[in-house]
Amino acid sequence: MRARFDVRIAFLALTAAAIVVAVPVAAQQFPSKPVKLMVGASPGGGTDIVARMLGKELAETMKQPFVVDNKPGASNTIAADITAKSPPDGYTLLVATTTGQAIAPHLMKLGFDPLKDLTPVALVMVVPNVLIVGPAVTAKDVKEMVAQMKAKPGTFNYASSGSGSTQHLAGEAFKKLAGVQMTHIPYKGSSQAHLDLISGNAQLMFDTTSSAIGQIKGGKVRALAVTSAKRSPELPDVPTLAEAGFPGLEMTTWYGVFAPAGTPKDVVARLNAEIMKALQAPEVKTRIAGLAGEPGTLTIEQFAALNRSDSERYGKLVREAAIKLDE
Repeated sequence: MRARFDVRIAFLALTAAAIVVAVPVAAQQFPSKPVKLMVGASPGGGTDIVARMLGKELAETMKQPFVVDNKPGASNTIAADITAKSPPDGYTLLVATTTGQAIAPHLMKLGFDPLKDLTPVALVMVVPNVLIVGPAVTAKDVKEMVAQMKAKPGTFNYASSGSGSTQHLAGEAFKKLAGVQMTHIPYKGSSQAHLDLISGNAQLMFDTTSSAIGQIKGGKVRALAVTSAKRSPELPDVPTLAEAGFPGLEMTTWYGVFAPAGTPKDVVARLNAEIMKALQAPEVKTRIAGLAGEPGTLTIEQFAALNRSDSERYGKLVREAAIKLDE
């Protein structure tokens, strides 16, 4: 009896050891099939651009396709909901922004908790927002635009990539700061908003530079101010909103990768390491700089802390400004 008991104990010990060893081996073998990158915005917008840039680099280094799946709408939360409810195996990832992770939860009832049901993987990029106007707006600077808005109240519409986005919050904050009236028109992404901005159906937008830089450099829209603390090296002639005479409104947007909660830590660590490596690739660094962005340098823990603090900060802003979702 004693001998049989000892054999069983030895067998269980060997099995446990094998399981411990198997975990890092599984991470080393990851990925063994295509990985899906969920994007909560339409093709052509900032999030989509970031996802495709990242997916291209990761596919080359990890030897598996990283396929972008666009699910626009509901302030980027449709894609987030799908990701949160996917198997926690690393094969469904979310390329998220401040909008879905830190703002939307304070404006709508969600079927998941962004802070509990999604785990941070890596911060990819931080970009400023930029005040852009369409060709129908004749104002040469922000003060002149505000004067026109006050002269004809209610005639200016501002676009956003969706209700609850950083573009939306910046617009509402600017209304209070400048003491003007304007109507919010939400879209399912920046690329759709640009079309109406260029055609004159909307007059202005506080877009992310990652989405707007192409239109600005192409002469389709004009940049009047950036909402960051300092000027963007990519837009050196564009003043900050404070320099333009309206201090007190700073708005930036970050892009990051998340996985379903419960994804093995070693798989998350592997993904983080590969993304950090991708951000150092010359082509990626050049692309991020071209979008007026700064590559992410935070650890997983620091990124998680940023997500939590931004959620608290934007939640307070939503409450104090009484911001509601547009019907």
